[in-house]
Amino acid sequence: MGPVTPLLRISNLTKRYGRVIALQDVSFAVHAGEVLGLIGPNGSGKTTLFECLGGVLPRDSGELLRGDRPITSAERLQLLFYIPDSIAPWPSQTVRWALDFAIGFFGGNRERRDEIVQRLGITPFLDVTMGALSKGQRKRAVLALGLLAPQPVLLADEPFDGLDLRQTREVAQVLREHAMRGRTMFLSIHQISDAARVCDRFVLLSNGRSVGEGAFAGQDLEEVFLALT
Repeated sequence: MGPVTPLLRISNLTKRYGRVIALQDVSFAVHAGEVLGLIGPNGSGKTTLFECLGGVLPRDSGELLRGDRPITSAERLQLLFYIPDSIAPWPSQTVRWALDFAIGFFGGNRERRDEIVQRLGITPFLDVTMGALSKGQRKRAVLALGLLAPQPVLLADEPFDGLDLRQTREVAQVLREHAMRGRTMFLSIHQISDAARVCDRFVLLSNGRSVGEGAFAGQDLEEVFLALT
């Protein structure tokens, strides 16, 4: 069996804020149907990387590639759906409205709506406005928007932030189920224990550089993290 062709490759991505280099020559691959974890210390550039990939921030240099060809902005919109951390979209509208609007606006799968609502435990607050939700409730509601979106790659920044242990395990299981169906999950995760539980492979950032990539099979992820950062 030959090498697997990545769904997407990030090549030498660099982002500067004046003289401060937030990301420098970051390179790694994203494979179809995997749960890829982005891990690193606070301030390592995880959110900046996601914002560059999601099109929120312009990158100074580097490429997003499919095969050997850079993808266009239009292709990125069709390929990637980005969920920022702490976002509260449409705060005066109910969760039910937000889900239905997102399905229509993004062309999501309406047949999956009820399943995702049930699996993420959203039913009790469907008629609560997005702005009135607790942090954990809002996190699950916004994640539902992402799971309903049609793009093959979901970027989620801190998908478990604000969730208790049971909710974290339930959400992790939902993400894994969607990956098994062919959706690619790229998750920025602060807690190493959460990353080890849900992810197939990892990209490790430190001081704006990619210092490790792989499954780290059979190794203590916390020890790998400490050794490389």
